[in-house]
Amino acid sequence: MKRIGILSDTHSHWDDKYTLYFIDCDEIWHAGDIGDISLLERLEAIGPKVRAVSGNVDHGEVRRRCRELEIFTIEGVKVLLTHIGGYPGKWAPGMQKLLREENITLMIDGHSHILRVMYDPQLQLLHINPGAAGRQGWQKKRTLVRLTIDGTDMRDCEVIELA
Repeated sequence: MKRIGILSDTHSHWDDKYTLYFIDCDEIWHAGDIGDISLLERLEAIGPKVRAVSGNVDHGEVRRRCRELEIFTIEGVKVLLTHIGGYPGKWAPGMQKLLREENITLMIDGHSHILRVMYDPQLQLLHINPGAAGRQGWQKKRTLVRLTIDGTDMRDCEVIELA
């Protein structure tokens, strides 16, 4: 069983609440637009494994360390982590084909700053966009997501609003 902390679109903004909410997680996943590399280093200092992808505003060391797309398996779940991916019914070009070919069961992305947790019955996958954890952008609420993955069971999906 793994507890996962998920965030996106920090745009270099650090909030000590990231530590508060992710300290008990086994992994932290950042879906891009990290900003400064120091933010990624601070997430790594929390302790668990950090997986991160670069976003459209990332550059320099972040771009050198983080690919645009990661596909991996955790427990029994095949995951695709990227920054720009769309969502069920409005996938980015080529994404639906990739999700199908790779037999993805959990797709995580960011970019829109819009929190979404949706099931795609056609592809039989769960899509999560954790919204934006940073202050840059138009969103009114900053959000994080926590999720438990136990074998192929994904449960206890929790949306956290940051004041």
